[in-house]
Amino acid sequence: MMSTRTTADPGPAGMLRIAPSVLSADFGTLADAVSTVTPGSDWLHVDVMDGHFVPNISIGPPVVASLAAHTDLYLDCHLMISDPGAYLEPFARAGADGVTVHAEVGELDHVIAEARALGLRIGLAANPDTEFEAIDRYLDAVDLVLCMTVFPGFGGQAFMPEVLPKIKQVRAAIDERGLAVDLEVDGGIDLATAPVVVAAGANVLVAGSAVFGADDPLAAAVALADAARS
Repeated sequence: MMSTRTTADPGPAGMLRIAPSVLSADFGTLADAVSTVTPGSDWLHVDVMDGHFVPNISIGPPVVASLAAHTDLYLDCHLMISDPGAYLEPFARAGADGVTVHAEVGELDHVIAEARALGLRIGLAANPDTEFEAIDRYLDAVDLVLCMTVFPGFGGQAFMPEVLPKIKQVRAAIDERGLAVDLEVDGGIDLATAPVVVAAGANVLVAGSAVFGADDPLAAAVALADAARS
C-alpha cells in the first residue's frame, strides 16, 4: 500500500520527545489507542521484528500504512531485522518517516544511502552490549542514535543501568562534533528511569508498557514527559 500522507516533521534535533511504542498497544483497537495518546505524544515508535534478528515477530509495512492513515505523528520505525535494506522501500511506501537499523547487522553504508534516497530519516540502533565504536563509525551519517536499554525482542523488560555510560558517551560525541542527531533510548522507560536517561543525554524516550499499559495512557504519556523534564 502506498501512503499519501504528508511526511511528518520530526522537530529540531535535541528537543525532548515522548515516543509511545505501539508494541504495547491493543492491536485490536490500534487506531483508537494511538488517537488516545496523541495529545501527549511527539512521535510514534513502531517496533518491527522479523523472528530472526530478534526472537519475536511483530508487524510490517501493512500495519505502518494503516497507522499512517490514522495519525499525523512522526512514525519512527525501529527495524529489528537481519536485512533492513530489503525492506526500506516498502516501509517508505507505507508512510514511515524514519527507519532505525541495527549496528549489529554489519555493513550499513549502502542501507544509509538508500534510506536517504527514499526520503527517509535514518537512525542507528545499538544493543546493550554493543560497543560505542560501532555507533561512532556512522555517527556523522545518521539522524538518530538509539541506545537500547534492554535486549530487543519483547516489551516490558527491566531497564539496564549499565547502558548509561554509553548514552553519555554518544551524547558527548554528538555535542563535540556539533551534529544534529537525536539520541533515543528504548527499554524500561518509566517515571523513575526517564529523568535518569535525560540526565545522561537522551532526548527521545520510547515507552511502551509505561504508556499503553496504564489505566489512562494519555495521562501516563504526559506524566512521563513531566518526569523527563524534572
